[in-house]
Amino acid sequence: MTNLRRIFALLLALALVFSFAACSKVDEKKVEEPKQEEKVEKQEEKAEEKKDEKAEEKTEAKDDYYPVTVETYSADGEKIELTFDKAPEKVLCVYQSAIENMLALGLGDRVIANAMLDVPVKDEWKDQFDKVQYFEKAPSKEAVLDMAPDMIISWSSYFRDKTLGDVKFWHDRGVKTYINLNSGIMKPDKLEYEYQDIRTLGKIFNKNEEAEALISEMEKKIAEGQKLSESREPVTAVILEIEGDNQFRNYGEDSIGGNIASLAGAKLVFDKNGKFGLEELIEHNPEVIFTVYFGDEKLRDGEKEKILNNPQLQSLDAVKNGRVYPIMLSEVYSSGVRTADGIDTIVNGLYNER
Repeated sequence: MTNLRRIFALLLALALVFSFAACSKVDEKKVEEPKQEEKVEKQEEKAEEKKDEKAEEKTEAKDDYYPVTVETYSADGEKIELTFDKAPEKVLCVYQSAIENMLALGLGDRVIANAMLDVPVKDEWKDQFDKVQYFEKAPSKEAVLDMAPDMIISWSSYFRDKTLGDVKFWHDRGVKTYINLNSGIMKPDKLEYEYQDIRTLGKIFNKNEEAEALISEMEKKIAEGQKLSESREPVTAVILEIEGDNQFRNYGEDSIGGNIASLAGAKLVFDKNGKFGLEELIEHNPEVIFTVYFGDEKLRDGEKEKILNNPQLQSLDAVKNGRVYPIMLSEVYSSGVRTADGIDTIVNGLYNER
């Protein structure tokens, strides 16, 4: 009987132990579950906090960017410093490079009007371009006053009293200006000044990375030409414009086109800007001819054919080898971002990389 009591007591004790253990596990689960939820919530809260911090940092960085000061010029070449407290929001762009530089930087939404294109803007910029007013001719000073821009970008020749008005007139009214450097401000014309225009706009509008990306693509193509030139004699070339009666205008080292060709390793047969005749062209016998056409794409092949089909030029190496390439004036004359196309045409033509 005593043994039975002992066995019963032992079984009861074991039952109590197992019961307590089971309850403990349930309790542990009950305690653990809310802890896990709290952990997830805390992680989410931290993630949100970090996101907010990054957003604040980005906003602060943007707010801290201005003011910025840039150099520009009057139409007479006087250097001027302008300080921007914020990015302009109502920009008037007059002429091809002024318009396309803004579009290429993705700043079409900052433009209120464009004026004077030699050729249509590229397809990739058309959506931005079509959203704002366009003028075939440069608007008068009075018309511009009615637009109330906060910035005007153009060539030096348009900042005159008879057209847009002098830059001082606009500065006195709180309107900023920028003149493209190769439009008559800097002499001689250089590719570097096209880069400088793009960089300055990048600085004004806090689009520095975008500006450097555009410039980098052009620099890479120039470097490609330089590399191709290393293992060979310099390619002799001429960049010319047909003026009629076997007369030609030369784009020498003092032009953007000539500067590009020289940087890419070519030897220009005429190094200075100016005019020359048929006899001189035959005498210098360039390996490559780039013939400049103005604006209309219909003129592109026509200018090339004038050289190739001229019976007096059949002895030229460029003609015999079919190395005559049309190049648009807007790609090699105060050409802005479109200079990239001019670089492509010149480098590819020099080294027959087509």
